[in-house]
Amino acid sequence: MVRLDVITTRGGDRGETSLGDGTRLRKDALRVEAMGAVDEANAAIGLLRQQTVAEPEADAMLARIQNDLFDLGADLCMPGTEAEGMLRVTPGQCLRLEAEIAAMKADLPPLRSFVLPGGTPAAAAAHMARTLARRAERAVVALAAAEALNPELVRYLNRLSDHLFVLSRRLNGNGAGDVVWVPGAAR
Repeated sequence: MVRLDVITTRGGDRGETSLGDGTRLRKDALRVEAMGAVDEANAAIGLLRQQTVAEPEADAMLARIQNDLFDLGADLCMPGTEAEGMLRVTPGQCLRLEAEIAAMKADLPPLRSFVLPGGTPAAAAAHMARTLARRAERAVVALAAAEALNPELVRYLNRLSDHLFVLSRRLNGNGAGDVVWVPGAAR
């Protein structure tokens, strides 16, 4: 279990931070950037949850996702791909997202255009969280190009953005309140 007795350590005052294995990295390192992007996505999901209190099923999914994102951050903060004794994102977490996507999508009408971020406040918040999940995915892809990572990290973040998109449609009255793109409408 994690124990955080001291928050202000001054260890980062020179632009470095520590990973879970004690390795020191600059705060602009690819790995630290990826961890920060995951943290941003998680914070956006926390804000989204404030919009979904009247939707217990959506809130429960988002609570699980927030915990998954902490697992993902723990995976990122331990370099290497070996899993023994380390918390790693698993295929089961990705499969759960896929099952939730399929269940939510079953009640949605097919799309005839791209959906613009908006609609209800909850749907707009889901779109914001989705864009931050995509940023986290890009940061993890960049890190994966530089060093070996658990392949489930990219897969999970890719599914997460899909999940948040489908959830946004559900939060827009099962798609009835979607704001769709009309090509050339503002010309």
